[in-house]
Amino acid sequence: MTDTEDFTPAPPPEPQPASIDPDLTRHDAILRIPVTVQVVLGSAKMPVAHLMKLGRGAVVALDQRVGEPVNVVVNGRIVARGEVVVVDEDNSRFGVSLTEIVGSADADAFN
Repeated sequence: MTDTEDFTPAPPPEPQPASIDPDLTRHDAILRIPVTVQVVLGSAKMPVAHLMKLGRGAVVALDQRVGEPVNVVVNGRIVARGEVVVVDEDNSRFGVSLTEIVGSADADAFN
């Protein structure tokens, strides 16, 4: 290549419109982060010996009573409580109807 040979420079980057807020695009990126949502029906404590005896058909009694609200947990933290509902016409799927949004002081009780 010689000093007089023509070359085409790369095009300049396209300017961003002035109306795009960089904080808004960061906020949008945060909103796309996946989280794990769990609905906790209840829990039970038992000795390992009892756990080892469980088999097909065994029933484990939970600390939650029928009709009591269930906890909605996001990434290990309680964020809401609600009632279990059926969401399909053929009764094949469950959902949760939220009845309470939990404040930060109550959310730490699950951990």
